[in-house]
This record gives sequence, C-alpha cells and structure tokens, in this order.
Amino acid sequence: MTAARVLEKAQKATCQICSERMTEYGGIDKEFAVFDSDLAYATYSYLFGDKYPDRYFNSGIAEIGTMAQAAGMACSGRRVIVCGYGVFLTMRAVEVVRTFICYQNLNVKIMSTHGGLTAAVDGVTHQATEDIAFMSTLPNMKVFVPADEQAARMLFDLSIATPGPVFTRVSRHPLWNIYTEKDRFVCGGSHVVREGCDITIVSYGDIVFQALQAAEELEKLGIHAEVIDMYSVKPFDSATLARSIEKTKALIVAENHQKRNGLAYEIAAFCMRSRIQVKFEHAGLDDRFGESGNYFKIIDKYGFSARCIAEAAATLLGRK
Repeated sequence: MTAARVLEKAQKATCQICSERMTEYGGIDKEFAVFDSDLAYATYSYLFGDKYPDRYFNSGIAEIGTMAQAAGMACSGRRVIVCGYGVFLTMRAVEVVRTFICYQNLNVKIMSTHGGLTAAVDGVTHQATEDIAFMSTLPNMKVFVPADEQAARMLFDLSIATPGPVFTRVSRHPLWNIYTEKDRFVCGGSHVVREGCDITIVSYGDIVFQALQAAEELEKLGIHAEVIDMYSVKPFDSATLARSIEKTKALIVAENHQKRNGLAYEIAAFCMRSRIQVKFEHAGLDDRFGESGNYFKIIDKYGFSARCIAEAAATLLGRK
C-alpha cells in the first residue's frame, strides 16, 4: 500500500502556474497565440503578453468575440489558448465554443479561472458552478482540472499535446501541493492519492485536498478511505474507479460544482451501466447558487468541506 500524499502549502495558484508554462511554451512554438478578455492580471496572461506582444490579443470585455477570434486563428492550423473567468467563457461564449470550436475540432485550449466557489468573495456572478456541465456535454471537448502546481504544469502540457479543444479549470488562489515531478498525467487518467478499503472518495481540483483531510478524520473512526483525484473529468478513468469501488463497495463523489450534470452524474451512470453494486453519496451544490464570502466557510456551508465529506462517509457506512 502506498503512503498517503502529504499536503504542503502552495506558493502559487494553478492559474498562475498555467500562465507561466504558457509563456514558456511561447518560446517553443513561434506560432502559438493567446487571447484574453481584459483579464490579463486576474489570469496572469499578461506574462505572455509582456514577452510576446505580437501574439497576444486582448479583445476587451467581449468573450463571444474573443472566442470567435481564437477559432478563426485556429482554422489556419495554429494552436491558440483563450484565458478568462469560467463563468463567462462557459456560458456567455458557449455557442461559439460549441459551433465554431468543438464542431470543427479545432486546437483551441481554454484556460478557465475561478472554477466553482473558488471565486469566493466575488460572489455568484463570478462563481463558475456549472462550467463542468457545459463543457463536458460538448462533443470533442476534453476537460482537465489540476489540483496543484505540478498538476497544473503537466496538464497544461497535456492540453497542448491533445488534439482538438481542451478545457482546463484552474483556481484563483494557492492552496496545497501533493504532486512531484515523478507524477505523470494522461488524458483519461487519475491518481489514487490515498489507498483505503472501506470507502472511495472521488474528487478533482481544489476539493481533492478536502477529500484527503476527510480521510484523515475518518481514520480516527477506523474507516480507511481511498481517495482518487479524477483530474481528467472528461474522459474519466473508469477502470481505476471500478477497481476501487469493487473493493470498497461505497462511493462519495465530492465536487465544487452543481450536483446536477457534474462528474458524479457520469460516474453514477457508469455504475448503473456496469451493474456495479455500490453505496453512493454526492457532495456538491444542491440545485442552488453560492454566495460571497470566505472560501473555506462557503464550501463548508454548502456541503463539500472536509468535515462534510467525512460526515457523509460515516453516515453512508452507518458509523457516526
């Protein structure tokens, strides 16, 4: 059995790491271009713009036009990336993403910040709590969600190497690190970041850390939780999931997203199709909006903090 990952304080947010790697990639691919909608300092895309101003396009607060311009440039065979707030990229511009990017299967990569309630104090207007549902529904779109700095670097590289459109959801503030340079990330992959035999906790992005902390609390009750970082949300790693829940017979999916049409819906459908008998619970936004406030207090209020995940797991197993 492998040791559980140790949480170490991160120095940089995943959005900053992706923009730094994006700037490095600009020196490798001289055709690579970046588009933003007047959010250069929020997304850190200014790093690329300062170094390669002739390949950086700030289209103003006009996400529909920004996405359409990116699609037009990608038609020439160039790789491009669009940076911005998830709530605007995945809803305001979703028609362009669908019809002009996904339908054409273009090499447009979307770096989407402020995923879920990580926008916290910015409130509902900036909290992208439906983004995974929108993007994972679109044909040809791949969806990645890095949890930490190393994952952000590796998943940026993977998005560039993956043909067609890729949506990468990143966070606004630094949280923790669990990965090292030895870890590898693949499309359709996942990482078992803590092994256990009593219950499986599946998560992605910022809530992976809450799942790990929940597992520590459950250990005090004699419950050994297995935690899976499903960093590739679409396609997801059904093989690793199946092996885990065949062992534990109990599953919680915890996500910083609406419950409806999130990763848990896909996983539940997979379990039913595969006739896997499993006790199931889902932690996420229950058909409601969030609110403005402290990130840790908000995720606790809405049911997917470490405390909430641990309580749900204990209840599912009948052990409080």
